[in-house]
Amino acid sequence: MKGLVIKNTGSWYSVRTDDGRTIESKIKGNFRLKDIRSTNPVSVGDRVDIDINNEGTAFITEIEDRKNYIVRRASNLSKQSHIIAANLDQAMLIVTVNYPITTTVFIDRFLATAEAYRVPVKLIFNKIDRYHADDQEYMEALIHLYTTIGYPCSKICAKKEIGLDELREELKGKITLLSGHSGVGKSTLINKLLPGVNLKTGDISEYHNKGMHTTTFSEMIELPDGGFIIDTPGIKGFGTIEMEDAEISHYFPEIFKHSDKCRFGNCSHRHEPGCAVIEAVENHYISESRYRSYLSILTDKGESKYREDF
Repeated sequence: MKGLVIKNTGSWYSVRTDDGRTIESKIKGNFRLKDIRSTNPVSVGDRVDIDINNEGTAFITEIEDRKNYIVRRASNLSKQSHIIAANLDQAMLIVTVNYPITTTVFIDRFLATAEAYRVPVKLIFNKIDRYHADDQEYMEALIHLYTTIGYPCSKICAKKEIGLDELREELKGKITLLSGHSGVGKSTLINKLLPGVNLKTGDISEYHNKGMHTTTFSEMIELPDGGFIIDTPGIKGFGTIEMEDAEISHYFPEIFKHSDKCRFGNCSHRHEPGCAVIEAVENHYISESRYRSYLSILTDKGESKYREDF
């Protein structure tokens, strides 16, 4: 039987079969032996084959080739990855410039990973009703920066349903990953888009200005006009993985564009003479925040343990 993995609760996977049934399934043990260095060999969004044994237990026996996926370093495990979702038409990163703060390093790590696996991304700036003048100004500067690079941006207030009509149109008929820190309003947004779902929403810790987890597993939620939203647990940090040093600049479009003019073909854009990228940063053709993010990913490679401070 073939089907789509629509939910992952750790040890069990809900599979929507091609004939419309939802079957709770497990993974066959040998999946963990096939050179898969991931904490979750099967991901939400995967197309799979399942077999049901004589006792009536369903097992996932095969994963179809993935068109793409979004992966990050599994929190405290330096050599393992965690696949967030697979076979995506697009990803939407929910960003808040305050309540809680989403850093540019976090945004850029997400964008670089999406570039690496060819997933189109849109940035959704939420909670626009809450920002003071300084926050508003900073948000507009970020929107200008990312739009100029080529990433579309939207401004919404999920709570007051501002900007949601345009979003509904963009979600129609597509498989969309919704991601972001805990507390940025993902669950509130999904509840407004799909009133019957009733996902739990959380508070922001006033002391830390950080969100607290409300979603504990990944799930595909079907949209009334076709397509799916993939709701995932809020991400605290975004450690990159499976990237070679020489490739990282390819995942920053504006850095890649300028790297053509570097004196050395193997320039790392850190200290080499005649580096066109460093010159472009000094002349403000590449933003300092994006360059810092690039350097921070290079630093990941040399560290034995992933740091959760992004």
